[in-house]
Amino acid sequence: MIDLTQYGYIEAETVTVDLIPGRVTELQRDQYTVITEQGEVTAVLKGAFYHAALTREDFPCVGDFVFLQYNDNGASRIAKLLPRRSKFSRADYSGHTAGYAKTILEQVVATNFDYVFIVSSLNWDFKVSRIMRYLTQTRQSGAQPVVILTKADLSPDFSAPIAEVQKAAPNVPVHAVSSHTGSGLEELSEYLQPGKTVVFLGMSGVGKSSLLNALMNQEVMTVKDIREDDSRGRHTTTHRQLFMLPSGAMVIDTPGMRELGLFGADDGISAGYYDVEELFTQCRFKDCRHQTEPGCAVLAALTNGSLAQDHWERYLIQKQETKFADDKTGYLRDKRAWQKSIAMQHKRKNGGYKNE
Repeated sequence: MIDLTQYGYIEAETVTVDLIPGRVTELQRDQYTVITEQGEVTAVLKGAFYHAALTREDFPCVGDFVFLQYNDNGASRIAKLLPRRSKFSRADYSGHTAGYAKTILEQVVATNFDYVFIVSSLNWDFKVSRIMRYLTQTRQSGAQPVVILTKADLSPDFSAPIAEVQKAAPNVPVHAVSSHTGSGLEELSEYLQPGKTVVFLGMSGVGKSSLLNALMNQEVMTVKDIREDDSRGRHTTTHRQLFMLPSGAMVIDTPGMRELGLFGADDGISAGYYDVEELFTQCRFKDCRHQTEPGCAVLAALTNGSLAQDHWERYLIQKQETKFADDKTGYLRDKRAWQKSIAMQHKRKNGGYKNE
């Protein structure tokens, strides 16, 4: 018997006789791998999920805790998704044509984690602006962000990139590590405690797979070379998967992202740019647009240098992107709610769904 508490499970409600708890450790297409007290099982969704789900976020993801109908002779069936304590999402720009996104959906990347390792390599592709986007969405997720700068063995002096990140995000831990030499890895032990879950996020080629192999003390992921001309990598991780480290901590490894689309990130933006929004309360006019208005605290701060221009511009870009995504998503969510209402009326009229 496997002790699920080692996988972070906390019994929150009574399990019915025909259901057992488990945690999703892998998802490929529509097939789930779930760790349960009975061991690792393959599972699929019960048909009722497709009737009840309003959006894709209602489907289980790697890291989720679920109740399932156990089947030792075939695929078990996931019957219920348990409440999430943290969730990292990104905007999925579906139907993208000529630079215009017809539909924006929420794509849940991982759930139920304690830390987000924002992984960026110390090569030509290092960009603080990209790290700041990950920080915003991480703050929205409800977990603690940690910036991991990889490939320190290839950089003779990485003090400047560390200082740049610390200046942009002064309250976020930053660690420079080398998966090849092991330098800096011991500093990560404070996060990799038994029962804790960490999710790795970052672009392709930043060294997530190499870092996971180093922490696992074995090669569990294949590592591919990056292109020398632009420091970009090819996708090594093709799907999300949860690994148990020797320390008893868990890592959710995710495929590299070419771009991170912000989704529902207003709270994350406010947390990361609280200094900017504090200035708004000091403007002479409540409806100040911070452009040419007299008595604008933002313009004054930009003039005297207390507010950095790039910090202000990142705030504006993130707010604009989040508003765009929210506006697009709102229409789709209302449409699906209406469709679900019609389906429920049909269900009641016909005496409910047949057993599946």
